[in-house]
Amino acid sequence: MGITVAVLVAALGAVAVFAFGVALAEVHPLLAIGVNVIAGAAAGYTAWPWRFTPTVRWVVAGGAVGVGLGWAALLFVAIY
Repeated sequence: MGITVAVLVAALGAVAVFAFGVALAEVHPLLAIGVNVIAGAAAGYTAWPWRFTPTVRWVVAGGAVGVGLGWAALLFVAIY
């Protein structure tokens, strides 16, 4: 059950990070980088204490993977 939650949160997170990054990149690429780094750091700082809570750890793990996948997709689109 936890892996299913983690996969769904990762998918939703990746799509959200990618869509938000593309929209910000249309305004200015440095804005997209800055906002994504600040948002990722803030989310990581907030979620760090929850990483050992039995139920929430799956959501935190999925969110971390989703942000990483979203950033990878943005980097892939920026390169190609």
